[in-house]
Amino acid sequence: MTTNSLQVSVIARERAASDIVRITLASPDGAQLPEFVAGSHIDVHVDSGLVRQYSLVNHPGERGHYVIGVLLDAKSRGGSKAIHADFQVGRSVRIGAPRCNFPLLTSAKRSILFAGGIGITPILSMARELAALGQAFSLHYCCRGLDKAAFLDEINALNLGNDFHLHLDDGTPDQRFVLADCLPDVDADTHLYICGPEGFINHVVDGAEAAGWATPQVHVERFSANVDVTGESFVVVAARSQAEVVVSKEETIVQALARVGVVVPISCEQGVCGTCLTRVIEGSPDHRDMFQTDEEKGAASQCITPCCSRSLSGRLVLDL
Repeated sequence: MTTNSLQVSVIARERAASDIVRITLASPDGAQLPEFVAGSHIDVHVDSGLVRQYSLVNHPGERGHYVIGVLLDAKSRGGSKAIHADFQVGRSVRIGAPRCNFPLLTSAKRSILFAGGIGITPILSMARELAALGQAFSLHYCCRGLDKAAFLDEINALNLGNDFHLHLDDGTPDQRFVLADCLPDVDADTHLYICGPEGFINHVVDGAEAAGWATPQVHVERFSANVDVTGESFVVVAARSQAEVVVSKEETIVQALARVGVVVPISCEQGVCGTCLTRVIEGSPDHRDMFQTDEEKGAASQCITPCCSRSLSGRLVLDL
């Protein structure tokens, strides 16, 4: 998690869809906020010890405020539920400076944007950027129904015409999402950007791969993942804290270290966000995350996400 924190205030709150709230954040003194790029997110300190990541929806050139969209998740572990209940206009909120794990390649000849449900949040920021630059792109937005489709007024304001496609599960057959009809012919100068529920992402990624799209042309932002955190027990050492503990078969490194007083900042607890990313000093990590690339996982100098990953060696020394 970023150590650069900012104090902001909720200056506007609107209903973006039946289960999504649009929150606008600004500096209390009206100062400019740190710059960001399309696809960025911020850490939001929802409550004491509860940090969640939310994508920035607005155009990167708008530094007077940040806009996030928060889905009320039926399986909420506290984050979205608290925001929907407590983030009213005037509330003071601590956030982290923007970070981006889902960058937009603006030099591409064409971009195809795929958003499923709340995945529209980073995708909309990308659409704003591409529209402002006059770049060629199309946007496919998939929702269960019209009441679940957020930010439609803002999307329509971009005047995308036939380059915007809204696909509703409960709509007429002619507008439903058929991936084969939405993927253009493979082109080296075209890039695909996908964000949404895990099943939606996998469907688009697998379909693109089957159609011949190269991995470097397919960009993904995941909000959650199903990950098995169990495995054989091993010893983890927090070098800077001079602490050592056995990680049992059913617990995570984060949980084990907490037993000996070493607190690791976490958020997603699923290896998606990168908040807990930690340098490995010694040992062979068993990577379970989806945050790092295969190249990063195979590098000589490695990092690990202790919220979900484990160790292939009997002893793992971390820079904590």
